[in-house]
Amino acid sequence: MRLIANKWSKFAVLLRHAGVAKHIPDMRRFSASNLQVMLRQYLFVVAKPIIGTGGSGVVKIQKTSNGYLLHNSETKRTFRTWKGLFSALNRIRQNRPFMLQQGIHLATIDGRPVDYRVKLAKAGRSWIIRAVVGRLARPGLFVTNLCRGGTLLGGTYALRRTFPVSQVKSKIDTMCGVARTCTRLLESRYPGIGMLGYDFGIDKQGNVWIFEVNTKPH
Repeated sequence: MRLIANKWSKFAVLLRHAGVAKHIPDMRRFSASNLQVMLRQYLFVVAKPIIGTGGSGVVKIQKTSNGYLLHNSETKRTFRTWKGLFSALNRIRQNRPFMLQQGIHLATIDGRPVDYRVKLAKAGRSWIIRAVVGRLARPGLFVTNLCRGGTLLGGTYALRRTFPVSQVKSKIDTMCGVARTCTRLLESRYPGIGMLGYDFGIDKQGNVWIFEVNTKPH
C-alpha cells in the first residue's frame, strides 16, 4: 500500500480542484516574510512540519498587543520581539521544512476544540467510508490528536454538541462528499494508495475545512 508523507504535495493536488480548494485554508511555505503577511491577515497562524504525524511539532502563533504568543503543545510563551519569536520557531523546526496554515477558530465542546476524521479504505475497486469520528482536544491543548490526549467521539454526537440537530446531516454529507472527491484526485495522482484519513475542522460559523490528509491514518 502506497504511503505519501509530504503534506505539501498532497495539498498541491487538491488545490487544483475548485470545489475542494474552497475548503482548504490559506497555506504557504514557512518563511519570515510569509509568516509576517499571514499574521497581518489572520487572527492566528499554525506552523507544522511538512512531513510529520500525531501533532508533533505543530505550533500556534498569534500577534498580540505587546508582541507575539507561541503555543507549542502545553507551553505558551510570549515574545516582545519578532527576533525572539523567530529564533524560538527555528529551534522547534530544527531545519525541517515547515508549512504555514491559516488559523481556524474551531467549534468547541466545553471550551475545547473539536475536529473530525473521515476514514476511507479501498475495497476491490471502490472506496468505502469506514468511519466519521470526532476528536476532542485535551484541556489546554489546541491539537486534537488522540496520541496527545484527545478524546474520541462519535461524529454525529460531536456535531450535535456543537451545532443544531438540523445541520448535523449536512455537515457529515459535506465532509464525506469532499473526502470522496479528494480520494479520486489523490488516487489518480498516486496510484496504489489503499487507505486515507481526512482531518476536517468546522469553524464557529459552520464552514468545513480540510486540515490534513493521511495515507496511514491511525
